Amino acid sequence: MIPQLTERDALPTTVRNFFATLQRSSDFKGDLETDWAGRMVASTDNSIYQVIPQGIIYPRDVSDVQLVMSLASGSDYRAITFTARGGGTGTNGQSLTHGVVVDLSRHMNQVLEINLEERWVRVEPGVVLDQLNKDLKPHGYFFAPDLSPSNRATLGGMCNTDACGKGSRIYGKTSNHLLALDLVFSEGTTWSSLPLTAEALAQAKEDEGLVGQIHREVDDIINGHRELIKQRFPKLTRFLTGYNLAHVCDDQGGFNLNYLISGSEGTLAFVTELKLKLTPIPKVKRLILAKYAEFDDSLRAAQVLVEANPAAIETVDDTIVQLARGDVIWDKVGKFFSGPDDHKVKSVNLIEFVGDDEQGVESQVQDLVKVLKDRMGQANQAIGYAIAEGDADIAALWSLRKKGVGLLGNRPGHRRPVPFVEDTVVPPEHLADFITEFRGILDEHGLDYGMFGHVDAGCLHVRPALDLKTEDDERLIRKITDEVKDLVLKYGGVIWGEHGKGLRSEYMPEFFGPELYQDLRRIKGIFDPHNKLNPGKLVTPLNSEDKVVRLDEAPLRGQRDRQIPAPVRDSYDVSINCNGNGACFNFEADDVMCPSYKFTRNRIHSPKGRAGLMREWLRQLSREGYDANAFDGDRGGQRLAPKVDDFSVEVFHAMNGCLSCKACSATCPIKVDIPELKSKFLYRFYTRYRRPLKDKLVAMGERVHSKFVNLPWIYNLGLRIPGFHFLMKHWVGLVDTPQLSSPSYRAQLNHSEIPQLKFSEFDSWQSRDLSRVVIILPDAITGFYEAETFVSSLRVLKRLGYQPVVSEFIENGKGLHVKGFLDEFRQTAKIAHEKIHKLMSLNCPIVGFDPAITLTYREEYRNYGPAGELKVQLLQEFLSKVVSEHGLSLNESKPLILLGHCGETTAVPESGRQWQSIFKSLGLDLQVAKVGCCGMAGAFGHEAEHLEESEGVFNMSWRRKLRDNGAAIFLATGASCRSQVKRFSQQGIDHPLAYLDRQLSHRAKLH
Repeated sequence: MIPQLTERDALPTTVRNFFATLQRSSDFKGDLETDWAGRMVASTDNSIYQVIPQGIIYPRDVSDVQLVMSLASGSDYRAITFTARGGGTGTNGQSLTHGVVVDLSRHMNQVLEINLEERWVRVEPGVVLDQLNKDLKPHGYFFAPDLSPSNRATLGGMCNTDACGKGSRIYGKTSNHLLALDLVFSEGTTWSSLPLTAEALAQAKEDEGLVGQIHREVDDIINGHRELIKQRFPKLTRFLTGYNLAHVCDDQGGFNLNYLISGSEGTLAFVTELKLKLTPIPKVKRLILAKYAEFDDSLRAAQVLVEANPAAIETVDDTIVQLARGDVIWDKVGKFFSGPDDHKVKSVNLIEFVGDDEQGVESQVQDLVKVLKDRMGQANQAIGYAIAEGDADIAALWSLRKKGVGLLGNRPGHRRPVPFVEDTVVPPEHLADFITEFRGILDEHGLDYGMFGHVDAGCLHVRPALDLKTEDDERLIRKITDEVKDLVLKYGGVIWGEHGKGLRSEYMPEFFGPELYQDLRRIKGIFDPHNKLNPGKLVTPLNSEDKVVRLDEAPLRGQRDRQIPAPVRDSYDVSINCNGNGACFNFEADDVMCPSYKFTRNRIHSPKGRAGLMREWLRQLSREGYDANAFDGDRGGQRLAPKVDDFSVEVFHAMNGCLSCKACSATCPIKVDIPELKSKFLYRFYTRYRRPLKDKLVAMGERVHSKFVNLPWIYNLGLRIPGFHFLMKHWVGLVDTPQLSSPSYRAQLNHSEIPQLKFSEFDSWQSRDLSRVVIILPDAITGFYEAETFVSSLRVLKRLGYQPVVSEFIENGKGLHVKGFLDEFRQTAKIAHEKIHKLMSLNCPIVGFDPAITLTYREEYRNYGPAGELKVQLLQEFLSKVVSEHGLSLNESKPLILLGHCGETTAVPESGRQWQSIFKSLGLDLQVAKVGCCGMAGAFGHEAEHLEESEGVFNMSWRRKLRDNGAAIFLATGASCRSQVKRFSQQGIDHPLAYLDRQLSHRAKLH
């Protein structure tokens, strides 16, 4: 049981009573959270703000939402307010609140019905955009609005902000694709909003209840202010209004309140179901990457590019391109930046053509290519271009654009590009001049910035680099926003073109005018008379004080961060620098990040959630007067006394669910390395609490087992003692304890005539011919438990003409790091570094076997080992460089599929291609499957408390891949992965080299 927190106890009695009443209700099926950890995770989105809610409600269905609002409509709970939340990707704090968050993403996330004949789909609001399009793709349809955070943005959130993205010039915004919305009003009643004919509108207006009042009042406002609405609502494709009066009525007398509700940011009603229009997937796609020497050139080129009538034109500046060079995305897009003049590229335009007629699309492409070629060499024109035709290449380049937001957050230094004036829209013909003046504002303040966006629509995302931990930079938020607002008005645009208003709503009167602004307040008052729905955003009801939250009143993340001492912030910088872009909320099960979030659907168990909790933990330590950098590890019992309201217990629960798979350390645009933060946290946590025995066994397992490796029968005999496994599971907390290989890897090496290098005999090796020698580092995972796999793989090296020499065992310390024994890990790394450095003096390739162990030398050793790089290669890195004509050719009738180790595929994204090249040199076609985490992750899957999660993660991706490709031969590089497959599917799969050894042995027998 997590202790009650001071902050939680300080909740208003009304709120605590409300949650208690819901908890007791037999009709409520959802989840409730008032713990500080859950509230902290819900306090941020993808913006600069941090607003701590009073609690979070996770309804399971519409009846839960009805119950919540019906209960809250009573006089006892009238003061409680509610804000809908979806993917949490907002950049203006739309779903942040001091009230109660109603998160519709955890449970209400099902695609309910697909009607292909009538071309529509019904979904719950928590369905993610990519999730829906994945379901629709086999049928040849998609939901057209395409957002950058498409793998985590929910349809409910897209509706609430009337979102749009790439391709909006032909596909429009979310509101253009809404057929019906099911709503729950603030007092708990429901209604389905549909487009109405003039006759249906007349009938709706006769309703004596709330629905009739809404139709009468809105129709009256529109009829009374038609000319004013035309005048004040600019003719812009990205004009995101909220309360969009300009489109409610059409020329035929039709009336559609969906245009009013879409973009209202949850201030009018809860959207509990959406009926959406489907669009056929274009049969042909082409993408041109046009390159420019100056950012201004790419903007001014937009007018010429628009004449080619593409589906989309997107601009990315040099800041993002340079940051991408250090990200895993470069492995897929780097080839498009390999021209002779690419060192001059300062901006690129991505121009996409789509259609069903291949000749027609190709003609469009060639016409534009001719224009680009004819103008190359002239001032302010493109200096080069590249064409992507295949789906994979097109998707990769769009991924670069989509990842731009996250990459900007990884800019070095304390000042990082942040969103607060980022989605201005002006008429496209004025965009270049507007941006010139915009940049002048930022240059006047001495700020760097990143830019990207939709130049065809006149919408550009500009992110100035600020350090909001300083009060001077915080003051610039108001100054720059006001200056940009004035500039936008000058050019006839709006400051909220795409991402909603949120905590920038105070500017609405200037854009809508005083008369229409009062009408918008009138509409709010009809729908939500007591201002219970997302108060402080957009407008307040006409019968209440006219007060939305102003910029100066919105709490910022930096205000809490500056309470952490600077040296501590620097030590935990990856936690502080998490910008909330939410890439770790990726719904796709076949994506490696983040398995614990995917399984639990709890944002506490995500890199973003854990990073946020670490920030709060560091802040609380600082308030207690403790220095988070000053504590030793487990100091022999001299621990601090646990506090009754110890927040670190909540942080522990979040960190304890992390698999330490390392995927986030490479895949996160900010490189938020949660396993490293987890180790630091556990190191500090166990100065206050006693370590469990299982952690000590895991941490010391490598060292202990190395003592038994030559006598495996003694160790294995102990595992067969009656009751051993029962005691291990229920007393120690470990399951499925593996046996040591018998005979040992050393005995098997002798049998296979593979030499072993002992450090006591090192001098003799220096005088030997080492020209074809490859030094292999044995690891405790493969060498101790899979000796046959280890040795058989090395036989392949011999068959390829190399002489593998196995080093004396060197303790790596991976388990020590995972469990936070950082003093011991630092000492282990020092000893290992010295030994491997000694091996490096032989000038032979040094190769590790298991990916997790090998990558530890590159990653964790950088932080804890002595200075100096250890040149230890992965197997495929070595072999892919040296494969040549060896006269060996193999045949395999069954498909060969490689299931990659998650840490390996993210840290070394080219690893799959390297294995393919090795197999290709032997005449074999190896497919590389896109697969998520296997759920084992070293020791995690052996811990009893994580057994259910371990199997659940395995089922999400690995089990499905094995089932759907039953005729294939599967291979896996990770020992943990092979162990997990055997454990949960009773299927043995090989290491790639073990498979090759068997095939080569069979070939040798035939010859």
